[in-house]
Amino acid sequence: MTITAIDKVLYTAKTHTTGGRDGAAKSSDGQLDVKLSRPGSNAPGTNPEQLFAAGWSACFQGAMARAAGELKVALPADHFIDAEVDLGSAHNDFFLQARFNVGLPGLDRETAKKVVERADQICPYSKLSRGNIDVQFNLV
Repeated sequence: MTITAIDKVLYTAKTHTTGGRDGAAKSSDGQLDVKLSRPGSNAPGTNPEQLFAAGWSACFQGAMARAAGELKVALPADHFIDAEVDLGSAHNDFFLQARFNVGLPGLDRETAKKVVERADQICPYSKLSRGNIDVQFNLV
């Protein structure tokens, strides 16, 4: 596998995290300031899987907008993604898997499928996960 070197850095996210899954994370600009908790603990805070699902689905929506532009179709204003990221185990190790339930109301199924497929090629999170975890895209 060849790693693509970045020619130009567009943005650098900086966070300070303490305490792991029972801690907190804060961004250098103060826009993110969250308490962290273990999945299923019902403790106050969020967990890395929720943050990953939110970040990936937001990025993917941006990629869908670009894909729609390339395909010369209008992305529906009410498009959405219900992202599901599973934390699981196999062979005494931990793994992730994900499902993206994508709503593109008003687009015919074939066009919607093309938008999602192209977005998957554009999205940096999709590139990060490709070949590493099981990912499913479902049109809803």
